[in-house]
Amino acid sequence: MPVLGVIPARLQSARLPEKLLLRETGRSLLEHTYRAASHATSLDELVVATDSPEIAAEVKRFGGVVEMTGEHPSGTDRLAEVARRRNEFDVLVNVQGDEPEIDPAAIDLLAAAVRDTDAEMATLCSPMTDLDAFRDPANVKVVCDPTGRALYFSRSPIPHPRDAAEHPGGVPENARLHIGAYSYRRDFLIRLSELPPSRLERVEKLEQLRALEAGCTLRVCEVAAHACGVDTRADYNAFVARFHARETRPAP
Repeated sequence: MPVLGVIPARLQSARLPEKLLLRETGRSLLEHTYRAASHATSLDELVVATDSPEIAAEVKRFGGVVEMTGEHPSGTDRLAEVARRRNEFDVLVNVQGDEPEIDPAAIDLLAAAVRDTDAEMATLCSPMTDLDAFRDPANVKVVCDPTGRALYFSRSPIPHPRDAAEHPGGVPENARLHIGAYSYRRDFLIRLSELPPSRLERVEKLEQLRALEAGCTLRVCEVAAHACGVDTRADYNAFVARFHARETRPAP
């Protein structure tokens, strides 16, 4: 099954305007992400999907491949437009453009979870141990069956430990943080994009619940940790500091 990696990219960002074009390291944030994702061995091709001429010009400047799209309310819809015209690919992996330190191995996990199984969609998770993070509605949690198939996603702390004494620290051993990276079978992605928001999706404001309510087999791949995304100026400054620290570190 041929695999296409897609970085949906829009110019504007509410918390950090035009963040993908920030280049205080000498490279744009988008170029960092593209370079990191290009090391994933599972991808037969990697493209940036955008409706922005500025983003397209930047991709061409650093030698990447760009797919121009219409305006879309979400990255999933943008991905689906690419899927409709790139029918030579059976699997598509959604790579977030604001994750310059993404681990290529995580992309490979996502690709394999759909390419090599009967799953229609896959995503990532990592273990949770911090009680405040577990309770924080900004952190989406996922519960799975024993085979790794997603049962539910929620902003609430799930699974809820009814007997706190059995769970030192207040966080169940099987608590998992959902990481918003996805892979899809092409046909399912197109079908998903054509469905209206589902009942549970409207309550939790979580698009992946639409897939579950549509009967999707959604595989969840566990990773030890996840690279930090860039949402704010503080996030970007921290990334720049880590980048310069790596660049000045003596060779072994």
